[in-house]
Amino acid sequence: MTPHLTAFCVSFVFIFLKAWQQQNVVHKQFIWVMPTSFGLAMCEFYLIGLVARTGDFTIAFWMGTGAGLGAMLSMFLHGRMTKQ
Repeated sequence: MTPHLTAFCVSFVFIFLKAWQQQNVVHKQFIWVMPTSFGLAMCEFYLIGLVARTGDFTIAFWMGTGAGLGAMLSMFLHGRMTKQ
């Protein structure tokens, strides 16, 4: 997988989890806080390493695109699951 596609996918998951975490905090879903936090840490660690290895500035476009789509999907799914 290319670094750009990898950055897109990992950013998608990272921001999906970040938005999910925010929804968990707002709705006091304590059971999901720790597992989501570990997922966030793994994604963040991987992305930092990926950017450091490639040094390619254009990777930011793919990270931003994945992040935006991940946040929208997280909001949609959380709303469906909690009937909002």
